[in-house]
Amino acid sequence: MKIIISIFILITITQASQQLIVVTTKNWSTSNGLLQRYSYQKEHWYKVGKSIKVKIGRNGLGWGIGLHKIPRGAKYIKKEGDGKSPAGIFKLKQAFGYKPFKIAYPYKVYKESDHCVDDVNSKFYNRIVDSTKVKKTYKSYENMKFNKNFYKYGIFVDHNPNAKKGAGSCIFIHIKRVPTAGCTAMREDEIKSILKWLDPKKNPLLIQAPKSEIEELLPF
Repeated sequence: MKIIISIFILITITQASQQLIVVTTKNWSTSNGLLQRYSYQKEHWYKVGKSIKVKIGRNGLGWGIGLHKIPRGAKYIKKEGDGKSPAGIFKLKQAFGYKPFKIAYPYKVYKESDHCVDDVNSKFYNRIVDSTKVKKTYKSYENMKFNKNFYKYGIFVDHNPNAKKGAGSCIFIHIKRVPTAGCTAMREDEIKSILKWLDPKKNPLLIQAPKSEIEELLPF
């Protein structure tokens, strides 16, 4: 099933965005993907750098909530805890890491007390909060800094921006070389290269989908 992209979305991508991170997979169930960056210059989209092998959710992809419309009757839908990465078109909220990193894109240093809440019943669902500054009523969360380097550098993907209950939360681009719980992962040097490239003035977007759907989401 292919999504018919609206004129509004095409205009949003080609006029509002000049940087794309495009992740393509062979099908809906694989956890392997290929990432390619694109830059919009002189009315054309150009590839930036070599393609990068990435790992996505251990159970593949499901349509997420972003700038796109989910096709009617879609079989694969992203849900909380399903081990799927979100497919579609998404803004990038902010970059983050364990220590300061001088880049143009908005970047925040997280500490051990920072939690990304994935408790569907919490008012903080799909938000990152400092547990020392809020009442910790949520029962499930991800530590934004811990003794592994998964989140040493990362990007918060704006999936499910209105925090629809059970639609999926805490989606990142980060460091890892094995299938994830729903994020998109790669080597440290690769994500650092992407972070240095991102330009907030160019409104970068993530476009992620199987090859059977990706052409309908791209502006070129």
